[in-house]
Amino acid sequence: MDLNTLRQFLAVARLEHLSGAAAELRVAQPSLSRSIARLEAELGAPLFDRAGRLQLNDTGRLFRDHVERAVGELEAGRRAVAESLSGGAGSVRLASETFLPLTGPIAAFTAAHPEVELHLHQMAPAEMERALLAQEVDLCLASQPVAAPGTESAVVAVEPVWLATPPGHRLASAGRVSPDDLADEPFVTTRPGLWQRRLLDRLFADRNREPRIVCETDETAATFVLVSSGIGVCLFPAIARVTWTTPEVAWAAIDDPHCHRTLSLHWTDGDRLSAAARLMRAQILEWQWAGH
Repeated sequence: MDLNTLRQFLAVARLEHLSGAAAELRVAQPSLSRSIARLEAELGAPLFDRAGRLQLNDTGRLFRDHVERAVGELEAGRRAVAESLSGGAGSVRLASETFLPLTGPIAAFTAAHPEVELHLHQMAPAEMERALLAQEVDLCLASQPVAAPGTESAVVAVEPVWLATPPGHRLASAGRVSPDDLADEPFVTTRPGLWQRRLLDRLFADRNREPRIVCETDETAATFVLVSSGIGVCLFPAIARVTWTTPEVAWAAIDDPHCHRTLSLHWTDGDRLSAAARLMRAQILEWQWAGH
């Protein structure tokens, strides 16, 4: 049971697709299949159900959790040695759903610590859980819960969410609207599972309705352009209203107690964080988010 085989297993477990994992790992699919079969033979139990689509079974999930922690510990050890040899400058691996809220803290950090190498990764909260467990990232900023065992977290900001409309829209000059005012409005929003879509679905579910969605996209800039062109309305966090000051979009507050976004920072066990990661954590936690 060598490290390479374990890494291959993790890729197959994550994708639940042999050819996809083989392409990602840049190995031949038959070779990968044999590696997984040898691993299962060594363990004395199948790790995947193969009836129809390949799926990780209960034994596979149990083994995956242990392998992720083991591989994560090895990665942490490798980075600790590299940091020691480099004189302690080190690097930070930071993940976020979007980096718009982090532009201020990142700029301040790089100015104060130019010797630290910064690696940024954009990913969804579900990916963050896996990446934290495997210690592929040090810190994650998320607007949804990230429940990975052995991690810690802190809320860094709670910001209101606003309605963005085209300037000539009937609600453009309303100043404040209720969710009932939005019942028949066309919405531009993100895919299911992302925070904007979850909030939109919740606002309407509370009223036993479904939103009228005319466009799904994950391109924030494109969403803004679509709203300004009159395609539909959209929910944006307060930082977008501050950042995108343009007459092409009008803003209205939403009169609902659930209409906010909570940003939380997540990290692995603090004792295992590198010195550079601890500095970045402090920078984010101590940042003045009041204007956010």
